[in-house]
Amino acid sequence: MRTMNLLVVAPGHTARLRVLCAERFADRLRGLLGREALTRRYGLWIRPCNAVHTFGMRFPIDLVFVDRHGHVLGVDAGLVPGRIRFRRGAHGVLELAAGAARRLRLDRTGACLVLSGELR
Repeated sequence: MRTMNLLVVAPGHTARLRVLCAERFADRLRGLLGREALTRRYGLWIRPCNAVHTFGMRFPIDLVFVDRHGHVLGVDAGLVPGRIRFRRGAHGVLELAAGAARRLRLDRTGACLVLSGELR
C-alpha cells in the first residue's frame, strides 16, 4: 500500500492526515487486520468501498464514508470489533482511531476529504 496525504476540510477547520491507501483487492480485504491501533494523525483510506467489517480487530475505530467527490456521507463513530457497516452511495471509507472523526470535525455538514498527493 502507498502512503498519501489526505486533506480534511470541515467548516472552520482544515487538517492533514497521513493515510495508507488500500486500492487493490487484497489490500482492501485485509484493511487493518493484524495491525496495531491507529494513531491521531494516521488512517486507512479504502476505495472503492461502501462496506466495512471489524471482525478480528482488537480496537474500536471511526468510519467516515464518502462519495466519489470526497463529500462525507456519514460517520460511524467508535465502531467496536465484530460489526459490519454499509453506506449506500459511498465510494470510499476512511478508517480512523476512535474519536478522531469528531476531533477532525468530519461529523459536521459540509465536511470533505481530498487526496493531496503521494508522500515521498
